[in-house]
Amino acid sequence: MTAHQTLSKDQILAADADWWRGAVIYQIYPRSYQDSNGDGIGDLNGITSRLSHIQSLGVDAIWISPFFTSPMKDFGYDVSDYCDVDPMFGSLSDFDVLIETAHALGLKVMIDLVLSHTSDQHPWFAESREDRDNPRADWYVWSDPKEDGTPPNNWLSIFGGSAWHWDARREQYYLHNFLVSQPDLNFHCAEVQDALLDVVRFWLDRGVDGFRLDTINFYFHDDELRSNPALPKEKRDDTIAPSVNPYNHQLHLYSKNQPENLDFLKRFRAVLDEYPAATAVGEVGDAQFGLEIMGQYTAGDDMVHMCYSFEFLAKERPTAARFADVLTRIDKAAPDGWACLAFSNHDVVRHATRWDLPPAASRALTTLMMCLRGSLCLYQGEELGLHEADVPFEALQDPYGIEFWPEFKGRDGCRTPMVWEPSNQNGGFSNGQPWLPVSHEHLAYSVAAQEADPGSLLHHYRRAIAFRHTHKALVKGTHADVTATGDVLHFTRTQGDETLFVAINLSGEPAALDAPAGHWVQVGQELGSTGLAPDGKLHLGPWQPALALRVNQ
Repeated sequence: MTAHQTLSKDQILAADADWWRGAVIYQIYPRSYQDSNGDGIGDLNGITSRLSHIQSLGVDAIWISPFFTSPMKDFGYDVSDYCDVDPMFGSLSDFDVLIETAHALGLKVMIDLVLSHTSDQHPWFAESREDRDNPRADWYVWSDPKEDGTPPNNWLSIFGGSAWHWDARREQYYLHNFLVSQPDLNFHCAEVQDALLDVVRFWLDRGVDGFRLDTINFYFHDDELRSNPALPKEKRDDTIAPSVNPYNHQLHLYSKNQPENLDFLKRFRAVLDEYPAATAVGEVGDAQFGLEIMGQYTAGDDMVHMCYSFEFLAKERPTAARFADVLTRIDKAAPDGWACLAFSNHDVVRHATRWDLPPAASRALTTLMMCLRGSLCLYQGEELGLHEADVPFEALQDPYGIEFWPEFKGRDGCRTPMVWEPSNQNGGFSNGQPWLPVSHEHLAYSVAAQEADPGSLLHHYRRAIAFRHTHKALVKGTHADVTATGDVLHFTRTQGDETLFVAINLSGEPAALDAPAGHWVQVGQELGSTGLAPDGKLHLGPWQPALALRVNQ
């Protein structure tokens, strides 16, 4: 019996269709969460065994990175069967147990859908490449070469080099925005769209509550295959690709971000709307237009529910001024949309390292995150304050890092196994040899070690998440007066009759701020919140918050 079948129709219809708005979503990278069978690779049963830890954080949902059948050249983001579980992760029945267990614990389950491309081992591609006349001949992006035999245009792959690969069977090039082994699907073909929407229904019928949509702005390409213009050096940004990657030398006007995507997203949303309370969050990978695309893709009730771009996944440490700027730009770009915010994920250096955060700063940014408008994504190990692991070249698995080493070390440093207890070198992750080495430095930050310390970051995450859920204004409310005064970021959040004032000192030096007008009562003492001083000011210590609830008199 599938987990979906365990839910009655009345239960489904009674579900809060708006649960996603303001939700806290915990991302799981399944290879690295918990190994249940000793092969050194995390799996679905391992995740199920650790759901109680996730529930204890107080989050609303989990997002599981890909576990579909795959040759694993990009570790699951190269799918060869959208409707089955790769044996290394378990089986469909294991997934059903995971769904049922999560739902019993009050956790929603979202899964990663990689729709823009497949593995070159997918049966669709095997058929498509046979010749130019088969039933799936146009399911992928094929093009004749130029007269001199070179690719049809100048498009580049995020993983380096041309985005075109020659196929001798068809004597044509095929498009791959990522690895050569990840051919791009042709969304201009209606049958491709239909097949992918059938995949969406398959997992919704199985009981999932929503999806994270990988590379949502890469679905369509320019049908005329026009070359991208050059991007001036002063405008290049290494947010999406490392600075050593020539991908940054182009303005990607034609290889992604196409207007036809809007119509497909409406079709996708219509399928979601057949299932009450189903939701989706899209990953917008673009250095120049990320916020504008977020606004387009989330505007109104017929598009994707929420999207995230890379502003807070960038290298630049977010000062009060940067937070104020980004939040203001989100308001401007997506006035009718909804943002999803994250500081870390499986593709970027962990933010404790990326921003060089001392422990007090990690606490302050956690508190701030839980007070921001939008939905939130936490990445496994973030609740422990894990830093980026140092993975030696000989242990690297990520093809991206192998290609650009040593200037760019790839994504393995944020994907090393979760550390559960410090008594052995594998941190309780596996009884076998882990697929990536467990960082010795991480052992001191393990779940068991922090559970025993009431002052640990793990407990701070629990308190901060609980504080968010206690105040409806923080979950679904509006925000106003987003301002940076020196190193202090401050704003108000309002929902109905509740208004909260939030101020966070984002520096290691003391700061003072005029108290907001009106009558307020201090809240958030469990998060270190300061109160109003006799001089009428808020005096904030280094990395200290001031949190207050408006009192109507």
